[in-house]
Amino acid sequence: MDKFCCIGDMLSVDGDADSAVKARIRIGWKKFVQLVPLLTNRDISLIRRGRLYSSCVRNSMLHGSETWPVRKENEVALQRAEMRMVRWMCSVKVKDRVPSKELRERLGIDNIILILYAKQVAMGMCCENKTLIIDWVKKCMEYDVDGSRPRGRPKGTWKQVVQKDCQARNLNKPMFSARAHL
Repeated sequence: MDKFCCIGDMLSVDGDADSAVKARIRIGWKKFVQLVPLLTNRDISLIRRGRLYSSCVRNSMLHGSETWPVRKENEVALQRAEMRMVRWMCSVKVKDRVPSKELRERLGIDNIILILYAKQVAMGMCCENKTLIIDWVKKCMEYDVDGSRPRGRPKGTWKQVVQKDCQARNLNKPMFSARAHL
Protein backbone atom coordinates (compact mmCIF):
# COMPACT_ATOMS: atom_id res chain seq x y z
CA MET A 1 0.00 0.00 0.00
CA ASP A 2 1.52 3.33 -1.09
CA LYS A 3 -0.96 5.66 0.62
CA PHE A 4 -3.82 5.52 3.07
CA CYS A 5 -6.38 7.77 4.73
CA CYS A 6 -5.85 8.49 8.42
CA ILE A 7 -8.29 10.78 10.26
CA GLY A 8 -9.33 12.48 7.03
CA ASP A 9 -5.78 13.09 5.78
CA MET A 10 -3.98 11.17 3.06
CA LEU A 11 -0.61 9.80 4.14
CA SER A 12 1.88 8.30 1.72
CA VAL A 13 4.85 6.02 2.18
CA ASP A 14 7.09 8.62 0.53
CA GLY A 15 6.37 11.13 3.29
CA ASP A 16 5.43 13.84 0.80
CA ALA A 17 2.20 15.82 0.75
CA ASP A 18 1.17 15.18 -2.88
CA SER A 19 -1.69 12.80 -2.15
CA ALA A 20 -2.89 14.90 0.79
CA VAL A 21 -2.91 18.09 -1.32
CA LYS A 22 -4.79 16.38 -4.17
CA ALA A 23 -7.36 14.97 -1.75
CA ARG A 24 -7.87 18.32 0.02
CA ILE A 25 -8.24 20.17 -3.31
CA ARG A 26 -10.86 17.61 -4.37
CA ILE A 27 -12.70 18.13 -1.07
CA GLY A 28 -12.46 21.90 -1.52
CA TRP A 29 -14.04 21.63 -4.96
CA LYS A 30 -16.87 19.51 -3.58
CA LYS A 31 -17.56 22.13 -0.92
CA PHE A 32 -17.30 24.93 -3.50
CA VAL A 33 -19.81 23.25 -5.82
CA GLN A 34 -22.22 22.85 -2.89
CA LEU A 35 -21.96 26.58 -2.18
CA VAL A 36 -21.96 27.85 -5.80
CA PRO A 37 -25.49 29.30 -5.50
CA LEU A 38 -24.30 31.54 -2.66
CA LEU A 39 -20.75 32.17 -3.83
CA THR A 40 -21.89 33.40 -7.25
CA ASN A 41 -25.03 35.24 -6.11
CA ARG A 42 -24.75 38.87 -7.23
CA ASP A 43 -27.13 39.98 -4.45
CA ILE A 44 -24.45 39.04 -1.91
CA SER A 45 -21.46 41.37 -1.65
CA LEU A 46 -18.04 40.14 -2.75
CA ILE A 47 -16.68 40.60 0.78
CA ARG A 48 -19.40 38.34 2.24
CA ARG A 49 -18.75 35.78 -0.49
CA GLY A 50 -15.04 35.94 0.36
CA ARG A 51 -15.78 35.32 4.04
CA LEU A 52 -18.01 32.37 3.18
CA TYR A 53 -15.34 31.00 0.86
CA SER A 54 -12.63 31.40 3.52
CA SER A 55 -14.62 29.81 6.31
CA CYS A 56 -16.02 26.86 4.36
CA VAL A 57 -14.07 26.09 1.20
CA ARG A 58 -10.55 27.23 2.10
CA ASN A 59 -10.70 25.71 5.58
CA SER A 60 -11.70 22.37 4.09
CA MET A 61 -8.83 22.64 1.57
CA LEU A 62 -6.26 23.42 4.28
CA HIS A 63 -7.52 20.96 6.90
CA GLY A 64 -4.51 19.12 8.29
CA SER A 65 -2.04 21.25 6.31
CA GLU A 66 -0.03 22.07 9.44
CA THR A 67 1.89 18.83 9.01
CA TRP A 68 2.42 18.88 5.24
CA PRO A 69 6.02 19.11 3.99
CA VAL A 70 4.92 21.40 1.14
CA ARG A 71 6.86 21.57 -2.11
CA LYS A 72 6.55 24.13 -4.88
CA GLU A 73 4.33 21.81 -6.94
CA ASN A 74 1.89 21.58 -4.02
CA GLU A 75 1.81 25.36 -3.66
CA VAL A 76 1.10 25.77 -7.37
CA ALA A 77 -1.72 23.20 -7.25
CA LEU A 78 -3.36 24.95 -4.28
CA GLN A 79 -3.01 28.39 -5.86
CA ARG A 80 -4.34 27.18 -9.19
CA ALA A 81 -7.41 25.61 -7.59
CA GLU A 82 -8.06 28.67 -5.45
CA MET A 83 -7.74 31.12 -8.32
CA ARG A 84 -10.16 29.11 -10.46
CA MET A 85 -12.66 29.36 -7.61
CA VAL A 86 -11.96 33.07 -7.06
CA ARG A 87 -12.41 33.87 -10.75
CA TRP A 88 -15.67 31.92 -10.77
CA MET A 89 -16.94 33.86 -7.73
CA CYS A 90 -15.99 37.20 -9.30
CA SER A 91 -17.36 36.22 -12.74
CA VAL A 92 -13.99 36.96 -14.34
CA LYS A 93 -12.37 34.88 -17.05
CA VAL A 94 -8.62 34.37 -17.47
CA LYS A 95 -8.72 36.18 -20.81
CA ASP A 96 -9.97 39.32 -18.99
CA ARG A 97 -6.42 39.52 -17.58
CA VAL A 98 -7.45 40.79 -14.13
CA PRO A 99 -4.56 40.20 -11.70
CA SER A 100 -5.08 37.57 -9.01
CA LYS A 101 -4.09 40.03 -6.31
CA GLU A 102 -6.87 42.40 -7.36
CA LEU A 103 -9.47 39.62 -7.33
CA ARG A 104 -8.40 38.54 -3.84
CA GLU A 105 -8.64 42.16 -2.69
CA ARG A 106 -12.20 42.38 -4.06
CA LEU A 107 -13.13 39.34 -1.97
CA GLY A 108 -11.08 40.44 1.04
CA ILE A 109 -9.07 37.22 1.21
CA ASP A 110 -5.35 36.52 1.48
CA ASN A 111 -3.25 34.24 -0.71
CA ILE A 112 -3.84 30.61 0.23
CA ILE A 113 -0.10 29.98 0.52
CA LEU A 114 0.28 32.72 3.14
CA ILE A 115 -2.52 31.11 5.15
CA LEU A 116 -0.89 27.68 4.75
CA TYR A 117 2.47 28.94 6.03
CA ALA A 118 0.83 30.84 8.89
CA LYS A 119 -0.89 27.62 9.99
CA GLN A 120 2.37 25.68 9.81
CA VAL A 121 4.32 28.32 11.72
CA ALA A 122 1.59 28.55 14.37
CA MET A 123 1.65 24.77 14.78
CA GLY A 124 5.44 24.86 15.10
CA MET A 125 5.18 27.53 17.79
CA CYS A 126 2.63 25.49 19.68
CA CYS A 127 4.30 22.13 19.43
CA GLU A 128 7.86 23.18 20.09
CA ASN A 129 7.49 24.72 23.54
CA LYS A 130 4.27 23.68 25.25
CA THR A 131 4.89 21.15 27.96
CA LEU A 132 1.38 19.72 27.59
CA ILE A 133 2.20 18.27 24.18
CA ILE A 134 2.17 14.50 24.19
CA ASP A 135 5.61 12.91 24.10
CA TRP A 136 4.83 10.58 21.19
CA VAL A 137 3.88 13.54 18.99
CA LYS A 138 7.36 15.01 19.55
CA LYS A 139 8.89 11.64 18.75
CA CYS A 140 6.93 11.48 15.50
CA MET A 141 8.03 15.00 14.54
CA GLU A 142 11.69 14.19 15.13
CA TYR A 143 11.67 10.58 13.92
CA ASP A 144 14.50 9.68 11.55
CA VAL A 145 14.06 6.53 9.48
CA ASP A 146 16.99 4.10 9.52
CA GLY A 147 18.35 2.63 6.33
CA SER A 148 19.74 3.84 3.05
CA ARG A 149 18.17 6.73 1.20
CA PRO A 150 17.68 6.99 -2.54
CA ARG A 151 19.95 9.21 -4.60
CA GLY A 152 19.26 12.91 -4.71
CA ARG A 153 18.26 15.46 -2.15
CA PRO A 154 16.35 13.89 0.76
CA LYS A 155 12.80 15.01 1.45
CA GLY A 156 12.46 17.46 4.31
CA THR A 157 10.70 16.57 7.52
CA TRP A 158 7.76 18.61 8.77
CA LYS A 159 9.94 20.24 11.42
CA GLN A 160 12.58 21.21 8.83
CA VAL A 161 9.90 22.78 6.62
CA VAL A 162 8.53 24.82 9.54
CA GLN A 163 12.04 25.96 10.52
CA LYS A 164 12.74 27.00 6.91
CA ASP A 165 9.46 28.96 6.82
CA CYS A 166 10.34 30.68 10.10
CA GLN A 167 13.74 31.67 8.74
CA ALA A 168 12.16 33.00 5.54
CA ARG A 169 9.86 35.21 7.63
CA ASN A 170 12.60 36.27 10.08
CA LEU A 171 10.98 34.46 13.00
CA ASN A 172 13.33 33.14 15.62
CA LYS A 173 13.27 31.03 18.79
CA PRO A 174 12.54 33.92 21.22
CA MET A 175 9.26 34.50 19.36
CA PHE A 176 8.37 30.85 19.93
CA SER A 177 8.93 31.07 23.66
CA ALA A 178 6.97 34.34 23.93
CA ARG A 179 4.03 32.67 22.18
CA ALA A 180 4.19 29.63 24.44
CA HIS A 181 3.67 31.73 27.57
CA LEU A 182 0.49 33.38 26.27
